[in-house]
Amino acid sequence: MADSPNPQVLAFSGGVGGAKLSLGLSKVLPAEQLTVVANTADDFDHLGLRICPDLDTVMYTLSGVNNTEQGWGLAGESWNALAALEQLGAETWFQLGDRDLATHLRRTELLSQGHSLTEVSQALCQSLGMAVRLLPMSDDPVSTCVSTDEGELSFQHYFVRRQCEPAVSGFRFAGIESAKANPDFLDLLLSPRLQAVILCPSNPFVSIDPILALAGVRDALAACQAPIIAVSPIVAGMAIKGPAAKMMAELNMPVTAEAVAEHYLGLVDCFVVDESDAKLAPQIEQLGMRVDVTQTIMTTLADRERLADRVLTIARDMAA
Repeated sequence: MADSPNPQVLAFSGGVGGAKLSLGLSKVLPAEQLTVVANTADDFDHLGLRICPDLDTVMYTLSGVNNTEQGWGLAGESWNALAALEQLGAETWFQLGDRDLATHLRRTELLSQGHSLTEVSQALCQSLGMAVRLLPMSDDPVSTCVSTDEGELSFQHYFVRRQCEPAVSGFRFAGIESAKANPDFLDLLLSPRLQAVILCPSNPFVSIDPILALAGVRDALAACQAPIIAVSPIVAGMAIKGPAAKMMAELNMPVTAEAVAEHYLGLVDCFVVDESDAKLAPQIEQLGMRVDVTQTIMTTLADRERLADRVLTIARDMAA
C-alpha cells in the first residue's frame, strides 16, 4: 500500500465469500495492516450458547483451522455431542461439531462475565494464533429477520432450518436502531491511515447491509478519503455461495452484477466484476462507478491472493 505510516485496509465481511477474500488479503498484507469487520446480525442463541456464524467463519479461516471443503466449521470435526443431544431430544437442526462447541461455550462464558463481544472475539482469535484484527460490527445484539411467504423468520431459521426454501419479500434488522457501531471500526473509517475499504463478495442484503445500517456508518463512509471497492457476489447470474441470487429473483431484481452495483449506488467508488460479466461494465460505469473486470471466483488460495492483490492495486491506482 501507500508509504504513509502503518497504512490500513478495512474489509467488510459476511461468511464464506468474505472469509475467502479476507484470507487472500491476509496473505498479501502484513497482519497489522488489515482489519476485518464482520456481520453479527446472523448471531443467535442456541442450546443456551451464543453463536456468531460469520465471526467464526472468518476467525477459523484466517487461523487456518477451517474446513476448506465446506467453507465453514472446523477441519477434523466430530459430532458426538450433537448425536447425544439428539438422543436426549434437543433441537439439532443447527450443526454444532464437538470442537466448534468449545468456541461457543467459551464465548458464552466470557460474555456472561461481562466482557464485550469485541473483547471476547479478540481473546478467541489470540487463542487460535490469529494476528489479523477481527471486529464484530457491533457489541450490541442485532438480529436479521426475513419476511417470507411463511411469515417472518429469524435468519438462521430461514437459512439453516428451512434451507432458504421460503420465498423472500424483505428484511428487517431487529435492534439496529439502538445498536452502536463498533467504535474501533468507525475510528478506522475516518483515519488518515486508511488506504482502502473493501466490500467482500458477501450477500449484500443480509451480510453487508446490516453493517451499513448501523448509525454513523454510511456517514463515515461518505467522509472516508480512501477508495471504497466492492467485489460482486453475483457471477454470470449466479451466487457463488449462499442464497443471494434466489433472494434477488424473489425481490424482483435482475440477478446480475449490475443489480448489485445499483444496490451499492452512491456508496462505492469501484465495482469489481468477474470476466464472465465483462459485458455489463458499460452499464455499471453509467451508474457513476469505476469498473474493474477480473477473475473473481476463488477456488484456490492462489485465486484468493490474486484477487486481493488486484483489489489493492485498484486502491493504489485510485489514490494516485
